[in-house]
Amino acid sequence: MTTPYHSQYWAHALTLRGATGSIEALSRSIAGSRVDLNPHQVDAALFAIRSPLTRGVILADEVGLGKTIEAGIVISQRWAERKRRILVIVPSTLRKQWQQDLETKFYLPTRVLDSRAFNALAQEGVSNAFDSPDRLVICSYHFASAKANEIHRVPWDLVVIDEAHRLRNVYKKASRLARRIADAVGSAPKLLLTATPLQNSLMELYGLASVIDDHLFGDATSFRDRFVRAADERGRNADLRARLQPICARTLRKQIVEHIPFTRRIPITQDFLPSDAEHELYEAISDYLQRDQLIALPASQRTLITLVLRKLLASSTFAIADTLDRLAMRLEAISSNLPALLAPRASRQAGDASYEPDFVVEAKAEKYLCEPKSAAEMEDRDVLAKAQAAVEWCSHATKHEAENGGKPWTYLLIPHDVITDNKTLKGLAASCTHRGKEQTGK
Repeated sequence: MTTPYHSQYWAHALTLRGATGSIEALSRSIAGSRVDLNPHQVDAALFAIRSPLTRGVILADEVGLGKTIEAGIVISQRWAERKRRILVIVPSTLRKQWQQDLETKFYLPTRVLDSRAFNALAQEGVSNAFDSPDRLVICSYHFASAKANEIHRVPWDLVVIDEAHRLRNVYKKASRLARRIADAVGSAPKLLLTATPLQNSLMELYGLASVIDDHLFGDATSFRDRFVRAADERGRNADLRARLQPICARTLRKQIVEHIPFTRRIPITQDFLPSDAEHELYEAISDYLQRDQLIALPASQRTLITLVLRKLLASSTFAIADTLDRLAMRLEAISSNLPALLAPRASRQAGDASYEPDFVVEAKAEKYLCEPKSAAEMEDRDVLAKAQAAVEWCSHATKHEAENGGKPWTYLLIPHDVITDNKTLKGLAASCTHRGKEQTGK
């Protein structure tokens, strides 16, 4: 039964709540947060909240401008509106940081989901740990891909994806992880965070935009014909900017210098003339890199590594010295060990491609075949097949070394996102040792 008193009460409550997306409503939802907000962060959050007709937005501020804070504001607003089925997908190394920021700065309850937590909840009778209306769910890209079916079954109020440029190749058949995540979140409202929405090709913008709305630009062929191959670059850019304006907001450092006192850096150009010995080294390495066949460099990454070597060479002889030592170690390992091990069983082929490691590292007690791969390729069939061949090769090589007093061999399949400045070889070996069909630490 509704009385005049109840009508007046609800009218007053609606007045206090304000219109969705208004600065007043936003102010109330973050009133208790422990964050010093900057104007551009509030503008970005309002942009995301005021886009009801889109399936999401891309916040593409430059590095260091607080995209996590902007996402926290949006999440707080949705939480205040009682829209509390919220999923946050981040790189595995950032899960704890996101949890800490959301809980300490915005006082939002969170749960980090990984295999252990998911299985523990399942044993307690929880049918789908992702369906958690009383807590935000935070998980990694790989776990989201592995649990795509469970994610798809939840009617999400908001999905936040940090470092979203990892999904930029979602339109490619080979990008299976990105495709699984995009399909899993479906038409749920999305908030993509990335400082680099465009790196090498306009098709990357197409990929990110298609995660938000796969009808925004049509299919990949249409986008490529209209924008990538456009003859009128100025007209193309204007059209592309107009198409992206409703779903993408980007703030540059130079636009907010009046609000944030960035450290002023003054570049100083110093003329440098190489010595005769340095010039001779440069010419020798250049000649070497231009050879038709280079055993020291993986064929699949030769172009990239060549660019890196030239940058190091342009820096100083000291900068490139360690790299040259590693290349020499790789060649010595190949020349001293492979001839004795190239028995038919030892040189197994994966499909139609024989195994070739990226790096060979010799430690005090062990030798490692190291294969860094993009995190998106870790489940690729060819990668796993080659990894299996490498594990069998290492097993055969270890037996050979044992008979001759040598060191055992271990194969490391390393996702690129676990490689950090403070990561040691021992740490990589502990988490990335690949054991074929009995793989651990993947």
